[in-house]
Amino acid sequence: MKDALRTRLESFMARLEREDVCMHGWMLSVGGTVKAEAYYAPFRKGEMHRVFSVSKTMIGIGIGILIADGKLRLDDRIAPYFEDWLPHGPDAQLARLTVHDLLRMTTNHSSDAYDMERDEIWAQSYFKSPSTHEPGTVFHYDTSGVQVLTELLHRVSGKDPLDFLNERLFLPAGANDPKTWIRDPSGMCWGGSGLCMSLRDLHCVALLCMQGGNEIIPADYLRQMTALQTPTPLRENPEERYGYGLMCWRTRCGWSMYGLGGQLAVCCPEKNALLCTMADTRLDPFGVQKIYDAFFEEVYPFIGKEDMPFESFARQTLSLPSGVAGRCEAEGPFVFEENPLRLRSIELKPDCVIIENEHGKGTLAFAFGHNREGSFPCFPNEPTIASACWITPDCLRIRCFLIGLSPCGVDMLLAFRRTERGRCVTVQARRSPPSEEPVIRHYEGVATGFAIS
Repeated sequence: MKDALRTRLESFMARLEREDVCMHGWMLSVGGTVKAEAYYAPFRKGEMHRVFSVSKTMIGIGIGILIADGKLRLDDRIAPYFEDWLPHGPDAQLARLTVHDLLRMTTNHSSDAYDMERDEIWAQSYFKSPSTHEPGTVFHYDTSGVQVLTELLHRVSGKDPLDFLNERLFLPAGANDPKTWIRDPSGMCWGGSGLCMSLRDLHCVALLCMQGGNEIIPADYLRQMTALQTPTPLRENPEERYGYGLMCWRTRCGWSMYGLGGQLAVCCPEKNALLCTMADTRLDPFGVQKIYDAFFEEVYPFIGKEDMPFESFARQTLSLPSGVAGRCEAEGPFVFEENPLRLRSIELKPDCVIIENEHGKGTLAFAFGHNREGSFPCFPNEPTIASACWITPDCLRIRCFLIGLSPCGVDMLLAFRRTERGRCVTVQARRSPPSEEPVIRHYEGVATGFAIS
C-alpha cells in the first residue's frame, strides 16, 4: 500500500480529535529522518512552548555532562554540596541522599518540599523539610528534588543552568530556536517545570539522545538514563507503570521525556522511531495516555513497512463540537453573593461572556464551531483560544485554553433558569490541575447569580 504511513498518521490525528485531545503540534522521525509534522493553529513552527517536566530531563542531562566532566559522581551525597543550607544536626536520611536518588526519583520526601507562594529559594526549602522515609527505596514524583539538582548544576558548573545547557547541549545539538526558563522568586530556573522551547528543538535533543549523544551527551549516562532505574507499579496511568530512568520514563516500546499536558518525546529504539508532541491535555486526566495509545496503536505497528515523502499537516486546535440550537440574545447581568468562584457578576453576549471578580471586569471572547483568539478576563497578557456550544437550549458550555507560556484551561457551564426570585444563572467551572496557575485558580466550583431587577 503506497503511503500507508501517511494513512496511519491521518488515523492518528482523527483518533485524537474524536477523543477530544487538544494537540498543538507533533513531529515524527524514523531512522533519523523527519517523516511528518503537524501544527495546529494558532501554534506555529519554531515558537516557544512550555514543556513542563521535560525540563527535568534537560536538567538530568546537564548533570550527566558534569559527571562525564569528572565534577560529580552518581553516588555523591548531596549534603556536602549544600552545607550552607543544612539545618543544625540534619537527619540521617537527608545525609544519605545521593545524586542518583534525586535523578531516579527515590528521594527522602513523599511530596514537594517547597511552597511556591511562601518560599523565595525553592531549593533551599528542601533542606528545611523533614524526611519522610529512607532515600533510594521507593518512587515518589518529587519536583522539589529536581530543584536541588538545578541548584547543584549551578553550583558545580558556576553558570546559570540555561546558559550551561545552551552552551553544552542545545546549540551543539542544533536546537537554535529561542528559549526561556520560568524561575523561582530568587531568579533560579524552575528546573522541574519551567523550560520553554520549540517542538523542533525538543525533537533535536531527543534525536540526539537516540543517536547515542554524538559526544555531546555522554553515551554511558544515556544508557543509564534510559534504562529501568525505579519500578513504578502504583502509578494511575498505564504508560507510567513501565518504570522510571534518570529524569525520564520507560514506556511499552522504549522511553520518553514526559511533561504535563502532553509534552512528549516518545523514543522507540527497536524501530528507531521518535514522536515528539506538544499539547494541552490538562483538563483531561487521561489525555496524555490517549496520545500514547493513539501512537502505539495507530502508527507504531506500521513504521518500517512503508515509506512516504515528508509532509507537513496544517490543522486547527480542537474546539467544542456543534451543539443544539440555543438562545442568541444577551443574558444578564447576573450578580452573585460570596461564592467559591469569587464571581461578582456575569453577563452573556452572543459572542462573549463578561466576567467580574476580585481582579475586576473582563471579557472572554468565544466562537461556535471553532476557536476564537482573545485574552483571559482581567489578564490582557494571557492569550486564549475559546469555543462554545449549547448543551441544551438553556445550558451553554464555554471551554477556554490559555496558550501563553503556562498552557492551561477552564471549562464552564452556564445554566439559565427562571425561578420565583427571578432569572438566574448557575455557573459550574473546573480548571486545569494542579492549582499553581494563579490566573485560573478560583475557576473551580459552582455558584448561582440572579439577574438585576
